[in-house]
Amino acid sequence: MEQRAEKRVLDVKAKKGLIISDLILIAVLLAAGAVLKFFVGSVVNLGGMKPNFIIAMYCLAIMLVRPKLIEAGIIGLIAGAVCQFLPGTPYLNFASELIGALVMALMIKLPLKFKKVDFSPAVSTFISTLASGAVFVFLLLTFVGAGDKTIAFFAPLVLGTALINVVIVQLLYIPLKLALKKK
Repeated sequence: MEQRAEKRVLDVKAKKGLIISDLILIAVLLAAGAVLKFFVGSVVNLGGMKPNFIIAMYCLAIMLVRPKLIEAGIIGLIAGAVCQFLPGTPYLNFASELIGALVMALMIKLPLKFKKVDFSPAVSTFISTLASGAVFVFLLLTFVGAGDKTIAFFAPLVLGTALINVVIVQLLYIPLKLALKKK
């Protein structure tokens, strides 16, 4: 009696959205960013502006979970909402964090490897932080008015925040990626 093996079909479903573990990771990272912004921001005060660690944390979250563009936008809006509970200029963070998160989601699609070194976390975070900071400063100067302060005053603060965020994300990305077993 002859037996034939039948062809197996593997039914693979495409990822339709963020899974629970992704949502938990995003929440934990945003909470860590809020704690850092509140406590470290209370100590580090540069001419009335404080570093925004929430940007670093949503950049890290987006790097790790690789959301769709709309999901990244929602992460940015949630980050903006978290900023409302912390000292600072109200409402401006909704727009600035939305733009920063969208830029990050677009940046992670670019191949930024040189030889075996992945510069994606650093470059993406730097550009996303600059985008978020530029939107924030533009809105601050346009709608709130910043007295005698100009873009020249805010540029070093935005650049400084971008550099701090680059260090944070670059240092945390690989260990978290390995710990979470992300591809």
